[in-house]
Formats: sequence, C-alpha cells, structure tokens
Amino acid sequence: MSRRKSLRRALLTLLLFGILLGGWLAHGEWRAYQQFVDQPLTNGDIERVIEVRSGDSFRHVLTRLRTLGVKEGRDEYWRYLAWELGVMRKLQVGEYLLFHGITPRELLGRMEKGRVIQHRFTIIPGWNLRDLRLALAEDPVLEQTLPGLSEGELLTRLGLETASAEGRFLPETYQFTRGVSDIDILKRARVAMDQALQRHWQARVNDLPLDSPEQALILASIIEKETGLAAERPEIAGVFIRRLRIGMKLQTDPTVIYGLGDSFNGNLTRAHLTTDTPFNTYTRGGLPPTPIAMPSEHAIIAALNPADGDTLYFVSRGDGSHQFSRTLSEHNTAVRRFQLKRR
Repeated sequence: MSRRKSLRRALLTLLLFGILLGGWLAHGEWRAYQQFVDQPLTNGDIERVIEVRSGDSFRHVLTRLRTLGVKEGRDEYWRYLAWELGVMRKLQVGEYLLFHGITPRELLGRMEKGRVIQHRFTIIPGWNLRDLRLALAEDPVLEQTLPGLSEGELLTRLGLETASAEGRFLPETYQFTRGVSDIDILKRARVAMDQALQRHWQARVNDLPLDSPEQALILASIIEKETGLAAERPEIAGVFIRRLRIGMKLQTDPTVIYGLGDSFNGNLTRAHLTTDTPFNTYTRGGLPPTPIAMPSEHAIIAALNPADGDTLYFVSRGDGSHQFSRTLSEHNTAVRRFQLKRR
C-alpha cells in the first residue's frame, strides 16, 4: 500500500471517530463513556482469562469478551477506547487475566503493553531426563512436541553433540506464555546450564582431578543425588575428589541405581552392587560416562570447590545427614551404628 493511501485511510479513520465523538457529545453520551472506561468489570466470583490469538482483530477480542460474560459498555465504547489506547495497532498475542476490579482501560492497556499471563515450569534438582520429560508431558499449557521423540532425535533438535542429554538442563523455574513448547523450555534450560557450568568452571580451585566441564557436571550430578543438605555438598565433593586423586573407586549407590534403569524396584541389594554396568562405581573406577541427574548450581559449585580434609568415607545417619570417616575402620563402625542397627 502506498504512503498516500495509508495517510488517506488514517485520515478517514480519524474522521469517522470524529463523527462518532460528535454524535456522542450531541446526545450526552461522553459522560457515560468516561464512566465506562474506569468502571470495574463485573466478573462474578470467578476470575477469567481471555486469549488473544495470532491474527485476531479487535473485533474478535470483543466477541470473546462478550462470550466470557462481559456485558459492560456498548461495542462503540470498546472500539473507541481501543483506538484511543493504540490497541488496534499493538494488539499483542497472549492470555490476559480478567481479575476482580479490572477496568476496561486497565484491560486494554495490558493488551497494548503485552502484559500477558506468565506460566511457570520448574525443573527439580536431582531429576533425571525421564523425570523431566514426564513432567513436561503433563504440563497443561506447554505445546507438546517431544512425545515419541527418541533421545537421539532430542539431541539433534537441541543441537547437542553429546552421547546423552542427561544432566544438561539447569534446575530452576522458567516463566513462559501460552504458545511456548516443551522444546523451547529445554533449550532455555540447556543454555542456562551451559552458562552456569562455564562460569563456575572458570572459578574452580586449582589441581582438581577433573579434565573438563563435562566431568564436573558428572560429579555434580552424583553430589546432587547423594545429599539434599546444602551444607554437606562441599564435604561430599571433597570425599569424591580425594578418591579420584588416589585412584579409589567412588562406590556411590546412586550411580548403581541409575545404571539399573527400569529394572530397579527401590531395593538396592548386594547383587546389584556387584553387577557390572558402565555406571557401577563399585565395579569400575573413575567417573561414570554421563551425568546421572540434573544437578543444581549449588552442586556444581561444590564439585569445583570441594572442602579440604582427609575423609574418604561417609554413611547416611538416617535423618538426611551423613557421618564422615577418615579410615575404613571408622567407616565400618559408623555403618554398624547408623545402618546395620536400623535394618
């Protein structure tokens, strides 16, 4: 459309609204309009949500408002207010809340500014990839694109050049609007994890037996699964770092459980500990081949900043905390005290 035609259309629109406004003034309706724009809408007891979809005109929005039970104001009032606030030029896609006490001016102002409803999805520290995909699939707002996708296909869509997507997503809460997909959340979480891992890798202490950020991520995932107590993470990291330095097996149950996969029924047995898998740190030395869970940023910090000391063992006290020991003899005593007695 030429500039002259656009100008002509704008002038025509102004003329029409001028005629409309003149008619209102002539019939004494200007005061009624002013009362309408700042009068709270009657929503009853239930807050409602109106969705503005791609391609919608303001006419569609107004029709949707009426369908939701909004009876206030003549259609001409709504259209003039939309023109006055610039909504007809800047109608932004998304969901808008019709909360108690909202006025027509506030509602259309939100549409002009794009103040849409923000939904939240939280990745829990310690989740593995299967847990994460299940949670994404159960979210009622996210657009679903992942069901049926193999892990290899997932890696391709995420642009990951690794053998596994395990552990690659930073646990935190991600805000999103309707229309965002599950893969969009994973892409954001992947970038957040990359940034956190690189940031803390650069700030790591010297002389760690870790060759890459990848190994730090693997160790952090083990630390995350071993304890939920933030205060214990550096000490547990210290135990694992010292074991790696002297070539001692990590011997950590969470890696064994991860290697058992779907066959694990919740009861870890001695037979499990002696059954070799790539993730069995009782039968194999060093770190497992991939992370076993999504570690929190705190676990990453602990892995790269382990506590000093000489402990090489720890055992659960049964209350969420652990007893740390320097020697195998001390450790066996702690096992008898805290585990065998409880069993």
